Formats: sequence, structure tokens, C-alpha cells
Amino acid sequence: MTLIIEPKTKDIGFPVRRLLPARQCQRVGPFIFVDHMGPAKFEKGTTAGDVRQHPHIGLATVTYLFSGAMMHRDSLGVEQRIEPGAINLMTAGRGIVHSERMPSDVREGALAVQGIQTWLALPIEQEEVAPSFDHYPREQIPTSAIAGGSVRVLIGELEGVKSPVVTHSETSYFELKLAANSQYQINIPGHELAVYLASGELVINGEQLKENQLFVGEGKISLRTASIPCHAMILGGVALEGKRYLHWNFVSSRIERIKQASEDWEQKRFDLVPGETEFIPLPK
Repeated sequence: MTLIIEPKTKDIGFPVRRLLPARQCQRVGPFIFVDHMGPAKFEKGTTAGDVRQHPHIGLATVTYLFSGAMMHRDSLGVEQRIEPGAINLMTAGRGIVHSERMPSDVREGALAVQGIQTWLALPIEQEEVAPSFDHYPREQIPTSAIAGGSVRVLIGELEGVKSPVVTHSETSYFELKLAANSQYQINIPGHELAVYLASGELVINGEQLKENQLFVGEGKISLRTASIPCHAMILGGVALEGKRYLHWNFVSSRIERIKQASEDWEQKRFDLVPGETEFIPLPK
């Protein structure tokens, strides 16, 4: 069985196209949330695009930029500039708070910010691990040349090329760039896989995929371009056991845990980002 998921577009200070979770499919492998953010430019002298501090539990965020930059700060005291090509993995576990803001040079230079924000659900036995943040610079992420293009191995292993990024479950995450009139096949036994078309045109297993659609399939995936090139993200991994509940920025196998996290945030029991006072209230 295959699915083609249409994005839900919304504005959270900048445009985002949400692919997961969707009515037809909550997750692919550990991926339980997929947003394509931007491209967006932000007015000088404003805070437009800044995401105030907010909490997470039970998941790991993966931020990957195509262009621009963002500044990450969290309740562990980490401050990290996020730039294109780097992988930034924040494991929330039992709880973390972070903010993401636009650096002044990005605003002043009217640079377009664009990228993919994803969440990985954690295995049930690791949902309450200690929070952490790991940054992998662009030069540490391997790229393989293929006929008609390239593949960056962001997380996992592909055709003998392995990413240095460490995750809590078997995960596949690749960036694919294919020239016009090119073909590529991918088959990772035991992994659920999906393909997100960030730009261009793509035919997958004989089905036409339009820009900003997500293809969820089974088994071997055959990709082909026609008259124009494509930029796509391939994501998935081994399916996690058990059900997951989502509410706002919380993910858990136990609904009572999400209720507790919601109460903790309302009662200001989370550690906050050092030096920050603004925060996003719990949605009603």
C-alpha cells in the first residue's frame, strides 16, 4: 500500500507545510512530525520569525536547514547557531525547553530561511532519558555521488556510507538531489520509508509526485526525474512498538504523561532557557 500526503500550510510567524502527523499516517519509522519551513525573509528591527521558548517531552527534534540560519538556545544552557547542511539533534526525553530565533545578520541581510524540522518519537523504554543536544557540522555529514546527482546521509547508513549522527532507534534520513532525466532506487530492508519532494518533479514507483507532497511506500522505491531536476528528502526507519499520543509539543506512549507535562508547563515547573523570559503559553 502507498500513500500520497498533501501538506497542510499554516503561518507561525513564517510559512510551514506540515506533512506528519496526517490523518492517513501518524508516523514513518520514528518520524512523527515533519514540517517544511520557509523560505521566508524577516523584517529588520523586528522579532518576526522568532519562536519563543517552549517545552518538549518524549521525542528528539532534528533541524536541517537549506538556507539562512537560526539560533538555538535551550534549558541545558546550550547556545548553537544552526546553519545549512548541519544536523542538530535535540533529545527532549523527560523534558527540555528551547527557543529558536533569527540571527541579526540573517535579518539585516534579508536572507531567506528554509529547512526541514522533524521529530523522532523515542522508544518507549527511552522516553524519559535525560535531555541532551548534539550538533554535527556540515563537514561531518557524508555525501555520496550517484549517477545524475548526490545523496547526503544525514542519519543512518546507505550503501556503505554511514552518518555520525547517533539516534535512539534505527533511523534513515537522506537528502537527494537528482538532475533531469535521472533515476535512483532505494531499498532498506526492515525500514519504513517516505519521500518528501521539496522542489522539482518526481515519479515514484510510477506515480507522479507533486512539489511539497509526501510519498509513503513499502519495499523498494524507484525514483525518476523527467525534464527538470528535483530536491527530495527520504526519511524513515524501523517502526517503533506501541501507540504514541501527541499534544502540542509533547509525545508519549502514555496520555497521563502528556497531561502531567501540560500541567508542569502551566505551573512553571520546567527549567527555562537561561536569560529568556518570553515563552509560549500552553494552548487551550
